[in-house]
Amino acid sequence: MSQIKETSTNYANKQALADECAEAYAANIMGGQWALVICSWLLNGKLRFGELKKHLPNITERMLTLQLRKLEASHILKRTVYAQVPPRVEYELTAIGYELRPIIKGMEEWGEKHKRVMATQKD
Repeated sequence: MSQIKETSTNYANKQALADECAEAYAANIMGGQWALVICSWLLNGKLRFGELKKHLPNITERMLTLQLRKLEASHILKRTVYAQVPPRVEYELTAIGYELRPIIKGMEEWGEKHKRVMATQKD
């Protein structure tokens, strides 16, 4: 996952926009394809790392770990570690994470409509 240097002009512009625009702020948190898909799967309840990986076969373990950490740092999901052998870790959406449900469902519906429009435009 590439990150913008905090000293770069691009980073400063991105931060300024996020400070002024709530939509840009939200997009910075949920940006990228994986965050939305991870949250979409977690709308159905708690999942372990391996279960998420099975639902996302094209994601690398490193990328999944990075995305989960980013979502946890943003308080979109929480990570629960159970003290047992072998250790068990579960991920679930927080209350504010569950508030993404109508947004994710709306994006899903819009995406399906847009696919159909694009398919008819190719003809």
